[in-house]
Amino acid sequence: MAIRLKAFCLAGAALVAVAPAAAQRSGAADAAAPGADDRVDEIVVTAQKREERLLDVPQSISVVSSATLERQQIRSIADYASLVPGLTIQQQTPGQARVVLRGINTGGASPTVAIYVDDTPFGSSTGQSNAAYLAGDIDTFDVERIEVLRGPQGTLYGANSLGGVVKYVTAGPKLDRLEGKAQAGLETVKGGNLGWSANAAVNVPLSGKIAVRASGFYRRTGGFIDTLGLARRDANDVDSYGGRGSILLQPTETLTVRLSALAQNLRSDSRAMYDADPVTLAPQATDPSTGAPVSGLTRTEFYAEKTGVDYRLYNGTLDWDAGFATLTSVTSYGRLFSNDVGDVSYQLPGIGDAVFGTGPNTRGLFFPTQITQKKFTQELRLASPDNDRLEWLVGGYYTHEKGRIFQRYLPFDLATGKAVDQTLVLPVGPGGADVAFPDFLVANLASVYKEYAGFGSATWHVGPRFDLTGGVRYSHNRQSTVQSLDGSFLPLSGAPIGPDTSRGRSSENVFTWSVSPRFELGDHASIYARAAKGYRPGGPNVVPPGAGPDFPRRFEADTLISYELGLRAETPGHGFSVDASVYYLDWRNIQTTVTYQTSLGPVTGDGNGDKARSKGAEITVTARPARGFDLTASIAYSDAKLKDDLPGIDIGAPALISPGLKGDRLPYAPEWTVDLSGDYRWSIGGDAEAFVGGNIRLISDQATDFDLAYRLTYGRRLTIDGYATADLRAGIETGRFNVQFQVRNLTNSRGLINAGRFQTRPGTLVNASPIRPRSFGVTLGASF
Repeated sequence: MAIRLKAFCLAGAALVAVAPAAAQRSGAADAAAPGADDRVDEIVVTAQKREERLLDVPQSISVVSSATLERQQIRSIADYASLVPGLTIQQQTPGQARVVLRGINTGGASPTVAIYVDDTPFGSSTGQSNAAYLAGDIDTFDVERIEVLRGPQGTLYGANSLGGVVKYVTAGPKLDRLEGKAQAGLETVKGGNLGWSANAAVNVPLSGKIAVRASGFYRRTGGFIDTLGLARRDANDVDSYGGRGSILLQPTETLTVRLSALAQNLRSDSRAMYDADPVTLAPQATDPSTGAPVSGLTRTEFYAEKTGVDYRLYNGTLDWDAGFATLTSVTSYGRLFSNDVGDVSYQLPGIGDAVFGTGPNTRGLFFPTQITQKKFTQELRLASPDNDRLEWLVGGYYTHEKGRIFQRYLPFDLATGKAVDQTLVLPVGPGGADVAFPDFLVANLASVYKEYAGFGSATWHVGPRFDLTGGVRYSHNRQSTVQSLDGSFLPLSGAPIGPDTSRGRSSENVFTWSVSPRFELGDHASIYARAAKGYRPGGPNVVPPGAGPDFPRRFEADTLISYELGLRAETPGHGFSVDASVYYLDWRNIQTTVTYQTSLGPVTGDGNGDKARSKGAEITVTARPARGFDLTASIAYSDAKLKDDLPGIDIGAPALISPGLKGDRLPYAPEWTVDLSGDYRWSIGGDAEAFVGGNIRLISDQATDFDLAYRLTYGRRLTIDGYATADLRAGIETGRFNVQFQVRNLTNSRGLINAGRFQTRPGTLVNASPIRPRSFGVTLGASF
């Protein structure tokens, strides 16, 4: 697959190279939607925290417009990832995903890509609450566009943006019109349940100075993975529901205030993962408990697993035009709550019976995990008006975050799958007295993160065709943690009776910068260069039971410097466009999951490696060869590898055993990704139009997470095979009504987007997360 795909990409790149130049539209940005005229507007973005043409921005950006989101019925982060060069998603189940840009990923609990909703950062800045696995999967209904900024954005966006930024720009209230839209849809998935969706949005101007916009959505995604043990069919159904509301006040021409709220819940009955062969990743062929043959995609559950994630985000933005500059204040409060329940009987074989059982194979263990993130932010900035000589921006930022992880191991009855209320009594008290323990092990980690930052940027128009943009940011963060462990496991392991509490603290000062010269080749073409630095905070480490005095109590920040050269051009009539870049990323002191030796055996925690690098190229070409006909080709090449071995562990061998070796590819960083899309629309009489379109997506092989247990067993990394998918769409729009038909994954590809760690499933099996099988959908819409 990888060899064939490489040849295909090279051929595609050769075709793209001879295409006339123009600006990025469909997929990365969009042509006019069906029903519009043949005019294509300029793309306006806010990547540099001021509105400007995409053509004028000296860095690599992709824009997914509202027209593309609606035409392709894109609703989740996994849907639009295929439209953005260099963007991949490592997803275990909806609501649990890691975002990767340009291959910047080594695992671990801290994110490398920052998520924004308008001007508000979403999610935690620290790994103390597992932020890397909980990237905001914001529903895209009534979103104006999605901007994806590749490369470090530390100057304007701060922590965790060393890989880039994904920014949802929501549709704001409009003062000049009453409008609304509604949609309802059905979807069938091969071998699975029926799904459905319903959503609506309305914009109401209350006066010439006040307007309100509100939207709501509910989406049921049908499951297609069965469970063994509990014998549930199509158990991985997902419900996503919520809404957004926004009020715009404009008391004067120079003052605007926007108040916004977002609420979204994701509920999954089981995980979107099946049990797979550890070498081939083929679905398990026999039931691990009975040995009976099974078919299709299945996973073993004796206790009903479930996941749930809640998002809440409240924002107030004030803009005051003072003449010499515009003052912007952005105040936000966000909350994320995750509730995950997993059956871990096979991760800790025999423990349920040994501690809580009344006989062999009577008790299992389930593992509820609750994660809470609470985040307050305040940003103030002052920006000059547009100017043909010098434009500047200065600002300050503050965040106060609280996080909590609460985990327990609890017994359940293997025969019924029901939790049991059983207290363990052990003769381990003073003088041999019995001591009662209601839990096997309880872990509670509370954390606080504070950051203060000042930043500034400026663009100097040196000449009529030459600009120089630069920026700096100084950040100071402080973190503190309180970790508490309790339960019967502690005295059984030799620890003293009673809770074990440890505290951690850290403090860092970080300086980031960027510089970007840009030269206009003409009115519709420019080249740029960019060098920029980003960082990710370090912090206190989680100290496991049995850790010795030399166990590292903290891990350090990592930094990344990017070097990029790009070309962006378009023809005057927007008939052709090209957006291309080459880059080199130098990543140092990389944060990763490290295995440490304790008195109870090897455990994992946060730590630092040495160096990694990523180099590559991206190109997107859009052509409009005829009225209503749009073609786009996006190709990304990434060579992301370790430059040094990761920290190893001494297990008695002559040398340390490392989970990652120099030259290993970074996790979930495919060498090649390709997206080809086309859409054609035409009049069928009166105000009615029809359209047809499709996408082809190709992705090469991906190395999975650095897994020491797997390397020790098989002597290599686990790799996911590359795959290809094809989607088709068609529809009719007539006046205020429309109907759309979708076929996703037409060839029913069994591509994977994640493979779990070794020794976490029954026997030698591993988790595997597939893309959705072939599905058919229809959506009816109306607008006014």
